[in-house]
Amino acid sequence: MVCMYFDILMPTILFVVTVAAMFLSKRTEAKLKATMEEREFKSRDTALLAGLITFVLFIVVFVPSMTILIIFLFSYCSLLFTVSYVFSDMKKKSLILYCSIFIVASVLSSMATLLFLHSNLSIIGILAFGSLTLYSFFALLYSLHGAESKHKWYLATLSPALFLLLFFFFNGTVLWFPFLLDIYGITFALLIVMYLSSLFNWKTVFIFAALITMLDIILVWVTGTMVQAANAVSGLGLPVLVAFPTLPLIMANGSILILRLGLGDFFFAGILATQTLKKFGKKTALISILTMSVSFGIFELLLLNPSVFDALPATLPIILGWLPVAGTAMILAQKK
Repeated sequence: MVCMYFDILMPTILFVVTVAAMFLSKRTEAKLKATMEEREFKSRDTALLAGLITFVLFIVVFVPSMTILIIFLFSYCSLLFTVSYVFSDMKKKSLILYCSIFIVASVLSSMATLLFLHSNLSIIGILAFGSLTLYSFFALLYSLHGAESKHKWYLATLSPALFLLLFFFFNGTVLWFPFLLDIYGITFALLIVMYLSSLFNWKTVFIFAALITMLDIILVWVTGTMVQAANAVSGLGLPVLVAFPTLPLIMANGSILILRLGLGDFFFAGILATQTLKKFGKKTALISILTMSVSFGIFELLLLNPSVFDALPATLPIILGWLPVAGTAMILAQKK
């Protein structure tokens, strides 16, 4: 009897994260778009973006790992700081909640160093996270006496500081992979969609979708560069992907099979969903996210069961799930 393996967890995660990214983008677009000075990608800019992504993937394969680490950490911290700074003019209740999150997270992280690190390194970790706890507390006190409507750079530094400390102290431990890796992976996926979605419009999203899908197919099935780059970056513990076991569980070589999905695929689905929301409304956008997730789940069957593919370009099932909904909505709109 032939056993057919399937997974419902990763498609569900893709659906939930894309829905969250879409609605967060809608709520935050006005503020984040102001930082871009109301700019939008033109056709040329979209093509350049797709080319830049390809160039970065080739660079990742050949440059030293330490260089990759520095570039990615700088990019992550810049994104965290920028988004945090844009929303640092929060009101009193939000301010207290925001700083309290970092105070609690720093205290818990300080305690975790005793469990996951060696004695000498745990002492350094306690001092580092203890310093961040004090910094968060004094930042809260100072902010409460300042103007609520003013952006505060010292609040924006909290999120990149916590990320760097968690990465340097817990990378390589069971706490980082898969728990913190997945948390930050999903966080960055949401932030990237929120930050860049306002740069696209209905025309440029089609250009970007076509180019990035074509390049993804070439880089995965023809050159294999995408797989090499993913292995190179994920091997450093950087949150460039999320990793979850299948549901139902699948055993492979005596251990639970773990599936991985890159942040670029979440970004791709999120951009398509946000533009569909702007063009056709919430109902059509939610249907498109559902069809993208179902299409992705169907393509997973090719990986989980005996096939000729060792890897699949995730952009392909995503765009195949989105196109029928977008096309139908465009035809109905023309008839009306």
